[in-house]
Amino acid sequence: MLPADLQRALSSAAAAPWLLVTSDFDGTLAPIVSNPPDARPLADAADALVELADLPQTASALISGRALEVLRDLSSMPSTVHLVGSHGAEFDAGFTHEIDSVALQRITAELESIAADKPGVTVETKPASVALHVRNASARDGEAALMAAREASADWAAQLTEGKAVLEFAVIQTDKGEAIDILRSHQHTATVVFFGDDVTDEKAFRRLSGDDVGVKVGPGETLARYRVQSPEDVAAALKYLLDARRSNSA
Repeated sequence: MLPADLQRALSSAAAAPWLLVTSDFDGTLAPIVSNPPDARPLADAADALVELADLPQTASALISGRALEVLRDLSSMPSTVHLVGSHGAEFDAGFTHEIDSVALQRITAELESIAADKPGVTVETKPASVALHVRNASARDGEAALMAAREASADWAAQLTEGKAVLEFAVIQTDKGEAIDILRSHQHTATVVFFGDDVTDEKAFRRLSGDDVGVKVGPGETLARYRVQSPEDVAAALKYLLDARRSNSA
């Protein structure tokens, strides 16, 4: 059962003249898994997001730290659902800013050196950023890798984003909050609903105002006004919003 205050907020959002429904991917639409390529969205959540996109004056989007092509492959979303990768840097129409490829190569090489002697520490390269993952490393190796990366980054021309067991270094300046603003302006949207679980999603919650609805998934401090516990709850919330939106569109 969804919290009563969230139900009221979603019902109000469903009555908005224009609605944009947005969500993070990992830990929100898709459960967290040990092997990132194995992540898949919950079927009920994915179906609701797709069906929302088909309603009048309604748009839906996934905004993820994943590279856009990876997000497209893992989510299997149709073109009716907008996809935004690399924490807001990659849209279907291209990057929002120019990429410093020389800086990206340098950062990648240094992170690979840091990870080389630490089992379970991995480096993920993306078109506009590179991430250091420590989820599958020992606590000692993971902390050592994160500390070394933070120290090295003092000399990098990069934007640092800290997530759960990951540090990401982007060579362009953008975030999920900016992505929401761009989507909102392109869709002429007055009301936004956003679901997110990670610290990187706080930049999106910070951009919400008025009748917007921010929903934090799981524990931790947050700027979101509402909270659910799991991706299964996100699926239930999306279904609730879909049913309410359909009723208002009838």
